[in-house]
Amino acid sequence: MVLPTTTADTWMQGLELPSKLFGGERDYELYEEGDAFVLGVEMPGFEPDEIDVSWYEHQLTISAEHADEQFGRKRTYHRSFRFPKTVDEDGIEAQYENGVLEVTLPIEGRETQGVTIEVEG
Repeated sequence: MVLPTTTADTWMQGLELPSKLFGGERDYELYEEGDAFVLGVEMPGFEPDEIDVSWYEHQLTISAEHADEQFGRKRTYHRSFRFPKTVDEDGIEAQYENGVLEVTLPIEGRETQGVTIEVEG
């Protein structure tokens, strides 16, 4: 999966969201695609059944835990993202492939992006 490198659309402009984690590397990309927000999170080393994704009061929370018994280590991940009230919570989908979790959040009741206004004269 190739994630876009451009910033998200206007709803994110002006918000101060943390974008650098783990030694200055960004571990997620958030953008709009069609009528949905798409969140891609780099989470290598986890299995799909170790990842929990939940939605509550306009906030998406992603958490994961992986125990490596061979080396006696445990890896955890926890991150929350706040979204506008326009997300259709019943249509949220998540897919994990090749170390990347992709969550699609459909935009509910999307208003038109503009109208043509007749000029009278």
